[in-house]
Amino acid sequence: MSDYEVSPLDSFHRALGAKMVPFGGWEMPVAYPTGTITEHLACRRDAVVFDVSHLGTVRVQGPQAFDLLRQAFTNDLAKVGPGRAQYTHLLDETDASVLDDIIVWWVRDDLFDVMPNASNTDAVRSAIGGNETTRDRAVLAVQGPRAKERLAGVFPEAAEVGRFRVQELMWRGVPCVVAGTGYTGEAGVEIAIPIAAAGDLWTAVLDAGITPAGLGARDTLRLEAGLPLHGHELGADITTLQAGLGWVVAWNKPTFRGRAALAAERERGVARVLRGIATEGRRPPRADCAVLLDGQPIGTTTSGNFSPVLEHGIALAFLPPATAEGAAVTLDVRGSLLAGRVVPLPFVAKH
Repeated sequence: MSDYEVSPLDSFHRALGAKMVPFGGWEMPVAYPTGTITEHLACRRDAVVFDVSHLGTVRVQGPQAFDLLRQAFTNDLAKVGPGRAQYTHLLDETDASVLDDIIVWWVRDDLFDVMPNASNTDAVRSAIGGNETTRDRAVLAVQGPRAKERLAGVFPEAAEVGRFRVQELMWRGVPCVVAGTGYTGEAGVEIAIPIAAAGDLWTAVLDAGITPAGLGARDTLRLEAGLPLHGHELGADITTLQAGLGWVVAWNKPTFRGRAALAAERERGVARVLRGIATEGRRPPRADCAVLLDGQPIGTTTSGNFSPVLEHGIALAFLPPATAEGAAVTLDVRGSLLAGRVVPLPFVAKH
């Protein structure tokens, strides 16, 4: 018996020959037989669907929900409104490290679906309360430049949901929540659907010519887009400001968890900041490689891989704030040196 939770779509992935791996306490597809690079390029050029049912959902509702979430998270829900989604952080009260980065779906006036990372769901629920609904639904992320065009033949109302918008919709008589969110840098939507109908929607999406993609491609896509992954670019001892995400902090709010500690860091200045590094050749850099400038260590990579679009290696790393864009650096990859240079993020810009 597996110690891991499985998606409601587990049997569908196995029927397609997916390679299953542990991730955040769940067993999820990392790739299908076509392979990660093919899936990655399908997302950049056409449309893919990811099963992201392992992500948490904590439903917070009632007359106090807005104030509770506004006081807990760094961003300010007052900047948006019902029918919108917002990216935000939950901080440690003592040192302002990022306990989790979160998308909040503001479903209706006093109902919010808070979407934490899989392994952080319990910690987020402890901080904000609410009811976990993770095991009541599946979540399908349909992403890519043709995602909405292809989805229109399956679920036309979902295809009309705009970027960072949230709508309650019906699909074949089944209530769904659809948000214009994702983790690839591409257009698309994420659809939360009750478990009983999840397999039918998955099948319909694939029948529309949308390619199934695993978490391997999801990771290389988010890396090209310069998006942080909790446990790598965010987490213990890493603050919002170090990660270069100060835009998710609403300093005009009187309070949020970790505000005093984060304000103190802002006052003294960050000691390191997240930067992009492009490496030479196809050899992929990895996490935890020392970054050298003129032969001296100046930082450490947090993520690294081969970029299928750029056809060379890319990495994220924490470096001194004064490190110049274009600076020639070297990465120590398991004892061998890999040449690179500091570049702006994202590595692959979408228009």
